[in-house]
Amino acid sequence: MRIGIGDDCAVLAVEPGATLLATTDLLIEDVHFRRRYARPVDIGWKSLAVNLSDIASMGGRPRWVLVALACPDGTPPGEIEAFYEGFVSLARQHDVALVGGDTSSSPQGWVVNVTALGESTRPILRSTAREGDVIAVTGPLGRSAAGLAVLDRGAPAGVSADALADVTGAHLRPTPRVREGAWLGDAGDVTAMIDLSDGLATDLAHLAEESGVGARVEVARIPVNDSTRRIATALEADPLAWATGGGEDYELLLTCPASVITRLSEGLARAIGSARLHTIGRIVGAGEGVEFVDEGGRPVAIEAGFQHFRRRSARVAR
Repeated sequence: MRIGIGDDCAVLAVEPGATLLATTDLLIEDVHFRRRYARPVDIGWKSLAVNLSDIASMGGRPRWVLVALACPDGTPPGEIEAFYEGFVSLARQHDVALVGGDTSSSPQGWVVNVTALGESTRPILRSTAREGDVIAVTGPLGRSAAGLAVLDRGAPAGVSADALADVTGAHLRPTPRVREGAWLGDAGDVTAMIDLSDGLATDLAHLAEESGVGARVEVARIPVNDSTRRIATALEADPLAWATGGGEDYELLLTCPASVITRLSEGLARAIGSARLHTIGRIVGAGEGVEFVDEGGRPVAIEAGFQHFRRRSARVAR
């Protein structure tokens, strides 16, 4: 960074040979978060996390961010300060510099817009998956949806405090897979990647459509952790529905040749510690569509995740 906050523009120095990545996300009160349970510090954290996740999904390293915040008149200054506290605390974890932004009043509710810039020597696209590749994810799915259910409905009886904290934390303060994305980008064998923001069913469909392929997912192999399962049981909910359509998990979904999945999984575990890859399916021909199947290979109906402006059911092949 050559010139930071204080001028009309930040002046940023890009490393020789690197490609600049740019992404932006808009978060709106009562669409992406609810103030009755999301504190300003949580909103600040999450608004940055979702952008860092986009950089990670391209195999890049986030470097700089800009944030614009609009709040209703009368918002206490302490709440605005808490927003930036959450935002900056996550930025510091990943050595990301806040280089600019804006503030304004809002006629109704909080509005946050973040732009993130990062670098990559070999960006990984969502349009380059190949038939025969395996499909893998970097962690358990459905935790954020479970957390939202708890926050909306209240904590169910008989569920431990640790399980409740696990899922509500996943929703309020998601962990962007920044180190995992950068490592996978450097590994060189990932053919395509996307972050799971709108849900497995929706985001896998995006990747398949962009790549001109189909996908076959074995639902028994989709990772769902114990906290999510316990809360689903207590609330009489379907953990698979949360895992496939709940969204906002911000795990990475990737494709790679079957011959390298073991090396990638073991290498990632060594590099990141607790991180590992979970193989959930494979890429098939475009004519086979996106299909979820049970252990006997029979199609399972899966609802799509979040769709901007509308919701629709995932297409189940055959």
